[in-house]
Amino acid sequence: MAQSNVNQLKEIIVIGAGVIGLTTALRIQAQGAYHVTIVAETFPTDPKSIRYTSHWAGAHHVSHAYDDQRQRKIDQDTFNVLWKLSEPGGAAEGCFLRHTQTEYRGDDLPNAKWLQYMPDFKYIESHELRGSAKMGFSFSTITMNTPVYLNWLLSRFHANNGTIVRASLQHISQLLERGTTPYTGAQLGSGVDALVICAGLGARALGGVEDKDVYPIRGQTVLLRAPWVKFGRTMTEADGTYTYTMPRSNGDVLCGGTRVPNDWYPLPRPEITEDILARALKLTPELAPPQTCLDREPTIEDLRPIIIEPGCGLRPGRKGGIRIEVEWFDTPMRGKVPVVYNYGHSGYGFLSSWGSADMAVDLLECALKAGAPAEAIPGSGVGRPSDNPGN
Repeated sequence: MAQSNVNQLKEIIVIGAGVIGLTTALRIQAQGAYHVTIVAETFPTDPKSIRYTSHWAGAHHVSHAYDDQRQRKIDQDTFNVLWKLSEPGGAAEGCFLRHTQTEYRGDDLPNAKWLQYMPDFKYIESHELRGSAKMGFSFSTITMNTPVYLNWLLSRFHANNGTIVRASLQHISQLLERGTTPYTGAQLGSGVDALVICAGLGARALGGVEDKDVYPIRGQTVLLRAPWVKFGRTMTEADGTYTYTMPRSNGDVLCGGTRVPNDWYPLPRPEITEDILARALKLTPELAPPQTCLDREPTIEDLRPIIIEPGCGLRPGRKGGIRIEVEWFDTPMRGKVPVVYNYGHSGYGFLSSWGSADMAVDLLECALKAGAPAEAIPGSGVGRPSDNPGN
């Protein structure tokens, strides 16, 4: 795109380069009226760390919307995009594995009606249930190879003339006054037309946001090399224990997991790794290399040679669920500027990414079209119960 054309576009800055920030930035670019810059401290190209949660995600598409109609739409809209991307010959086919997912429920869930839009959905027979399961159902879905998919999103953003700036922000006012100028050393600019906050867990401490409803939900996993496993399974126990095995297109299988609110510990705990291996093997004994268990039951020892790495991440939980709304801030260069919030996705960022991005972009465009009101535009809060932290 020629520089003269870029200068005619409205300047939008997205804060955050996780799956929500990247997806939202792409949706903004697709409108054709904006030049988009992503400002973040960490990007998908960086080594894995506790500061970047998206690297550690599963991530399969299994909605937990239950009776939340708006969340159902967000999740279904996202699935439709991901299913299209994953089709043979699709734009990002290599990032995905299409497979059969089976969910076992040992709790008192009466049905899975919110998932009946999924391809090949069916309830399974009682004789097919495992362990303490009272009910089960299966369907076709996708699992993402999250590091690969995140870098695909980033590459698309660059291909659309997007700009990235690495910066550690203390306050959103550092961008509202003159855009990214303080971090690029460029000639003083004239400000920014809108900010979009996709800061995940960072929204808790970021000045100008400081949302104390945001909190970490620590998850721990173990990544195995098991290319013979081409299906996914999940078990939800009556006490809330949640076990899953998620196959990826490259032959890896992610096993988990845990959900521990307000736990900030940054490294995998060895005792939790052992517990995950035991639960995953019970759920999916096929994880063990087939040639090692021809005449006996598999054990955890059979899994140790195929362990790639244990991992942990801090899901960006939020009391009340996802925040998607608009506020207006006074700036010295542009007057009132809209700030759109899109964060608090907990453990379902990947599976709701495109749907929530669409909602955020709708709010952005409505705000820019209508102009600043006398007082802040009321937000359209999007949430699900805070006791359902996702995967």
